Amino acid sequence: MADDSSRRPLLKAAIARRLRWRAEVFAPDDPRNRSPALSALRAWQAARLERSFADVLADPTMAPAGRFFLSDLYGDRDYSARDRDVDRIMPVMVHLLPESLLAAARDAIELHALSHAFDLRLVDAMRRRRYQRLDVRRYAEIYRDAGFPRLRRRQIRLVVAVGQSLDAAVRRHGVYRLLRAARLPAKAAGLSELQSFLERGFQAFDALGGAGPFLARVERGETEVSRRLFAGHPEPFGAGFGEP
Repeated sequence: MADDSSRRPLLKAAIARRLRWRAEVFAPDDPRNRSPALSALRAWQAARLERSFADVLADPTMAPAGRFFLSDLYGDRDYSARDRDVDRIMPVMVHLLPESLLAAARDAIELHALSHAFDLRLVDAMRRRRYQRLDVRRYAEIYRDAGFPRLRRRQIRLVVAVGQSLDAAVRRHGVYRLLRAARLPAKAAGLSELQSFLERGFQAFDALGGAGPFLARVERGETEVSRRLFAGHPEPFGAGFGEP
């Protein structure tokens, strides 16, 4: 199905708005962005996700998408270079890339900004409680303190939306050829981070042979974890989870 070119200006505007929000939440003059608590929080969350998705990572078909999910969408990776690339190349990419990849970039930037905004709220909660390290009980406490369950659901839906957009790109003829052709020009233009992100995502979802089961697993698992955390469940990450 051909892209509707009338949507491209809307996608361009949406990406620009999300980049502005991202710049606000990552403001260097916000002391929370330099806090050791933020690094400790991100490391704990990354370890938790690794544990929670051990079954996905052990599945040869799902493992590439699982790794992409952990490293590029929902982990503690620094995405700033990728997002700067999007900002620089946006006038070109709006005309060259299929809408599915533009949508993936839009949602990935929103996901990154929203996740970081939540992390800053968690850092505030750690400071109020004077927590320097985390365990399951302490994480559940600061998660509830941060609040906004509807936005937490939005965060999960954004992960799924990025996956759906990448899956749509995989099924569109000629997209990967377009990505490979852009590799050298992207490197020459200093846009390697964006190029690498799109290629990693495309390859990971291509290996799935259909993203439905993987995305359902992500949405089901993370929705249940969030529900349990807000409900004060004694084992929010499942029985026998232990500590990351």
